[in-house]
Amino acid sequence: MPTKKKNSSGAKGRGKVKKVMHEFKEGELESGSGKKVRNPKQAIAIALSEARAAGANIPDRRSAAKKRAAAKKTSAKKAAGKKASSKKSTTRKRTTKKK
Repeated sequence: MPTKKKNSSGAKGRGKVKKVMHEFKEGELESGSGKKVRNPKQAIAIALSEARAAGANIPDRRSAAKKRAAAKKTSAKKAAGKKASSKKSTTRKRTTKKK
């Protein structure tokens, strides 16, 4: 009995991206404000956004990925800092009273 090929979620996204880019090339793609899209980078952003909404397996936006990586890096630094700060300080700070 032949096995059926599973339909991956990426197939939905590719079709959506292809459709949106076709609209852009034909000059029919509009942004959220209703203006015609002239910038190819904006068209790509719209296509990927719509594909994500359709359930495609597309990686996060760059900015979201960068924020997540930065948060991970700072949490690692904090964890390392806590270990080092558990030691007692050998120098003491003395304050003098003003007369």
